[in-house]
Order: sequence, then C-alpha cells, then structure tokens
Amino acid sequence: MAAPQRLTHVLVTLALLLLCMLMVLFPAETWHAGVRGLSIWWDVLFPSLFPFLVLSELLLGFGIVHFLGTLLNPFMRPLFRVPGSGGFVFAVSCASGYPTGAKLTAQLWEQKLVTREEGERLVAFTTSSDPIFMIGAVSVGFFHNVAIAPVLVASHYAAAFLVGVLMRFHGGTAKGSQTDISSPSPAEKIHRNRLVRAIYAMHEARKADGRAFGELLRQAVSSSLRLIIIVGGLVVFFSVMMELLVQTGWLGGLYGITEQLLRHTGLPPSLSPSLVGGLFEVTLGNKEAGSAGASIPLVYKVAAAAFVLSWGGLSVHAQIMSVLSNTPMRYGPFLFARAIHALIAPVLVLLLWTPMMGRSSSPVLMEPGFIPSLSTYTPDWGLIFLSGMIVFASLIMLLLILAILSSLLLPRHAKK
Repeated sequence: MAAPQRLTHVLVTLALLLLCMLMVLFPAETWHAGVRGLSIWWDVLFPSLFPFLVLSELLLGFGIVHFLGTLLNPFMRPLFRVPGSGGFVFAVSCASGYPTGAKLTAQLWEQKLVTREEGERLVAFTTSSDPIFMIGAVSVGFFHNVAIAPVLVASHYAAAFLVGVLMRFHGGTAKGSQTDISSPSPAEKIHRNRLVRAIYAMHEARKADGRAFGELLRQAVSSSLRLIIIVGGLVVFFSVMMELLVQTGWLGGLYGITEQLLRHTGLPPSLSPSLVGGLFEVTLGNKEAGSAGASIPLVYKVAAAAFVLSWGGLSVHAQIMSVLSNTPMRYGPFLFARAIHALIAPVLVLLLWTPMMGRSSSPVLMEPGFIPSLSTYTPDWGLIFLSGMIVFASLIMLLLILAILSSLLLPRHAKK
C-alpha cells in the first residue's frame, strides 16, 4: 500500500473515532440531529423520490430509454456529447431530483449504452434538485414566499443546462458509446424514418430484457428501496455530523472565512451560516437561508438558496459516490460540475430577479414574522406525487417534440 493511501486510512480512522467520542459527549444533540435527518428523509425525500425511482426502472425495462435514445440522439449528441438516452435521464432527474440521474446513468453503463466519459458528462448536468422540493420545501416551507419559486427553479435548471454545455468539452474525442443505440442495426436500416427505428429499438430492448411485468416490478421496488435507504442513512449521518461541528464550535473558523469572502464581494456576511451549512446538507443550508436576518434583501437569500441547491451538500455527493462506486466513472468531474453549477445559479438569480419579479420587488426585504422550521412543513404526499408526475410528463412531451423536430429538420445520417 502506498504511503498516501496509508495516511488517508489513518486520518479517516482518527476522524471516525473522534466522531464517536463527540457523539458520547453530546448524546442529546446527536439524538435530535438524527431525528431531524430522519424527518427530512421521511417527509421530503421518500415521497418525492421513491415513486420516480420505481417508475424509471419500469420504463428502462420496457425499452423507453432506447425509444427516446434513438429519437433524441441528433439533439443530445451535438449539444452535450451524450447519447440520446441522456434525454430520458435528464427528464427523470428533473422530476425526481438527486441522485436519480446518477442511478440511471449507472444503469446505462451496465447496459453498455454510455462510455465512461459520456456517463461523467451525463451525471454532471443531470444531478439537480426536483421542483417539488424547491417549491414546497424551500419556497413555501423555509422562505414562506411562493413568489420566489419561478426564479429559483429557472436559475437552477438553466444553470444545469449551461453545465451540460460546458461539460461537453470534458474528455477526449468521442468514440461512440459501447453500444450506440442511435446506430441502426442491419434490420433497422430498412427503415429510414427515425420514429419507426425508435419503435423497433424499443421492441428489441423489451425482448432482450425478457422479464415478466411482475418480476420487473418486484426488482424495481427492491432496488429503489435499497437506494432510498442508503440516501436516508447518509442524510441522517451528515445531519448528526453537522450538529456535532456546531456544538464543538469548530465551524466558527469556517464561518469567519466565509463572512470575509462575502464582505469582499459586497454580499451580506450574515449569509455565511446558510452557505456553510449548505456545504454539508442541502436541506439545512436552505433552512438557514430562509431564516436569515430580515435586514438582508430577499434576492440575496434566494441566491444563497440557489448556491446550496446547486452544490447539493456533501450528503448528496456521498450519495452520488455510492451509486457510481460499481462503475468506472470518476468523482472528480462531478465535483468540478457541482462547483460550476453552484457558481452559475446565484448569478442567474441576480440576473433574472428584476425581469421575473419586477423592479419593485428587487429591493424588498422579507417581511419579519413567521419563519417555519422543518418540523412545521408538512407536505401533501398526493400533491407531491401528482406535481412530480406532471413535471415528468411535461418534460417527456418536450423531449418528444424536440426529437420529432430534429428528425424532420436535421439531415439523416448517411448509410454506411
């Protein structure tokens, strides 16, 4: 074992022992932080994420990914340098949030539909928050102001799109996917119409899968439950770790550094708890942004929330690493993309604020009054699922329209 690896193992071991010691010293705070993390998982993440994990597994088994991949390849290849199946991943991840994009990308790798570098590009811009969390938990639950939702959602997804365009330069010259579903087989070449080829590709993928619907549903539920439990465990772990760092005062230095950086950039220094908290856990960071001082202009609070949502927190980073651990895809490109996303999204909030909110709302301060805690936010599960389905269906329809337009307007590939 190399010396750097040994040093890393020693440091990790010491950190874990120190964490255990702090849990013994602060038992009540540890328990409350664990309950808070469990509440985040049960009230917010489970109902908004689990249905779409199961649905995406079913759609993958029925060949919908191959159908959309064949149609969307002329659109996704030039823009993002990923296969057309990346359009399906983007749609599902936008509707359900992280870490769905990484999970679907790993499945595409297992089916030899993406190369390592294509998968890294795809994970980079499909790791995003879901609109239900941004509207229900952040805008309503934490900010108590649903009017900020359009700016928050638009800046987050526009930044994700820009990250995808920037990440197209990641990696060398494209050599094509391991099994490029956009390249027609000899049997498909008799069909010059891309829509017919897409239907044929879906039929062939369903035959190759071969699982009965009951077995497909059982495996979809089983694998989705495993992933959602891992997500919940990581949320609880980072919630406890964050609380212990607060109790020991070790975050004071980081707060001070962040405040100095904010002062030099002309931003309110009191936003540092939100930014520092968001480095560890996205929900806690957004809660701090919503409960920041009433003297801070609302636009800066929303920009801080956009930063936290785009960075995702170390909890989300750990989720992505666990999902990608069985693939050759690397964490470095994902980390770089998160940093770029976190820088672009707040800038877009500042640029979109006046056009979307009006000039009169630009300097408005948030009215003092009720700032809800996480425990006061009780989501409507039926509304969450219905809204998510509407978002998902709308994105799929948009992708289909783009695919049809691309098949009509873009030249067909020359036959080899």
